[in-house]
Amino acid sequence: MIAATPTPPYYAVIFSSLRTEGDHGYGAAAARMLELARGQPGFLGVESAREDGLGITVSYWQSEAAILAWKRQAEHSAVREQGRALWYSAFQTRVCKVERDYAFQN
Repeated sequence: MIAATPTPPYYAVIFSSLRTEGDHGYGAAAARMLELARGQPGFLGVESAREDGLGITVSYWQSEAAILAWKRQAEHSAVREQGRALWYSAFQTRVCKVERDYAFQN
């Protein structure tokens, strides 16, 4: 689904990743992180796709402070360490300010 975001400005965190082989608890952890993020102050929504090992997840936030609070959230921090150890062969995180957006819906 396409996330319903407010009128800009707001922020996007783009997480691009390459997965390792096997699940190793990834599916359950990903579901838990989504549940946890939805309860975080300032969380606006998320979009995610994966194909041929490349995953791109974009989460949307009201502010940079909300993004930093999410990064510092204890359970999220622990799961990030599992990601480095078990689930990802590489990843990159980008934080962006959304100044304009455009939409089409049929």
